[in-house]
Amino acid sequence: MQKYIIDANLPYYFSLWKNESYEHVIDIDPNMKDSEIWKYAKENKLTIVTKDADFSDLILLNNPPPRVIHIKLGNMKMKAFHSAIDNIWDEVLMMSKEYKLVRVYKDKIEGIG
Repeated sequence: MQKYIIDANLPYYFSLWKNESYEHVIDIDPNMKDSEIWKYAKENKLTIVTKDADFSDLILLNNPPPRVIHIKLGNMKMKAFHSAIDNIWDEVLMMSKEYKLVRVYKDKIEGIG
């Protein structure tokens, strides 16, 4: 089963990400640097879920693990964010198995590599 690490820049209180498949940076160390998150994800074969473009850049220069899901929905109210992610999350997870980088936009999902 694939497992994920949710970056601190994403909502902590989101029922979709509250099960044994998801770890939260906030629970591990809220002060983790990007390099530490990358190393932790690599060592534990986790997919990084983030809004941080730095991880997209890193995965384009490296091979998995880790894989990266880069959420690029822009600023939106929490309810709208939850609704948008709920509607597409299964497709995002399927694409993440095939591609090393999945970018999630308001109007499309893009797989790279």
